[in-house]
Amino acid sequence: MFLLDKPCGPTSFWVVRQVRRLLSIKKVGHAGTLDPFASGLLIVCAGRAATRTIDALMAGEKEYLATLCLGVCTTTGDPEGEITLRRRVPPFSADELEAALDRFRGEYWQTPPAYSALKHQGKPLYAYARKGIVIEKPPRRVFISSLTREDLAFASDAATLTIRVRSSKGTYIRRLAEDIGDALGCGAYLTALRRTMSGPFSVERAVTAGLLKEEDGLRHLASARLDETELAALLRETRLPARVTD
Repeated sequence: MFLLDKPCGPTSFWVVRQVRRLLSIKKVGHAGTLDPFASGLLIVCAGRAATRTIDALMAGEKEYLATLCLGVCTTTGDPEGEITLRRRVPPFSADELEAALDRFRGEYWQTPPAYSALKHQGKPLYAYARKGIVIEKPPRRVFISSLTREDLAFASDAATLTIRVRSSKGTYIRRLAEDIGDALGCGAYLTALRRTMSGPFSVERAVTAGLLKEEDGLRHLASARLDETELAALLRETRLPARVTD
């Protein structure tokens, strides 16, 4: 198992391909996709024993640093979509912002976004959305254990809000951004996203995935590998089978 810091731009599968190339094995996967525009912690598992634990790894809580553009909506809820709406950002106080954020703390019933990998009749929702067909899935229960404001900046025609979110598996931060925008009465979309934690691990421990392309990429990959102490912490956090240490 390796802790890697995915940069903005490449896909999560690009990181998987680099690990496959360096280790010369095909059985490699990751524990939770990051969109191309997003960055941060990606846990990559190599080998049969490790890849069998991916589902358990994905079940852990994750933390994100997210930046929202208030007053603007896009088709996808992120910078990869087209702008569909611009609204004036109403003046709101710190208390009003806190009240809006508080609506999403704890149990939160979230409607999955149209541009997601959830399946409908065997196809991902984004395949329908790209053809102009919107498939609505019923709301799902997620849990936001922590939601705090990190920064708020106003411009002439919009505002930027940065939040730190710690949430359960299956939480769509793009949808959370849109829902916060609706709660503030102006709409919003997610302009930047960085995963800072996954389960017991922090991105501060991760190795920059771009280094895997360098001539000494294998050395960098080796420094990203979990040691016995870290694996023990992972076992306690996720209740993984002991064979992961074999």
